[in-house]
Amino acid sequence: MSGDAREFNNIKTWAVKFFFLQNKAPKEVHAILTETVGEHAPSYDTVKNWVAQFKRGDFSTCDAPHPGRSKTLTTPEIIDEIHELILDDHQISAKSIAEQLGISPEWGWVHHS
Repeated sequence: MSGDAREFNNIKTWAVKFFFLQNKAPKEVHAILTETVGEHAPSYDTVKNWVAQFKRGDFSTCDAPHPGRSKTLTTPEIIDEIHELILDDHQISAKSIAEQLGISPEWGWVHHS
């Protein structure tokens, strides 16, 4: 997600939080956002979920890790390290690469694309 899209999504979350704190119902909040930003408004279900989250006292606007969600990290440095490992040993396994890079099986997977 680009910085602009992420920022816009954060603004929508803050807008829902603002209207929640004004004791507006989810349907009312969704109607206001739809009128204001049109097709870019979050769905009613999203607004309803955010309001439920705020009612539980969770006002965090950051994405939390989700169970089962894949964790990926690709940086030029990691790519270079993997490339060097493969050049040193053409028959190296993905498991061995993961071990040498300090990636545990619980953290993620090493795969080719």
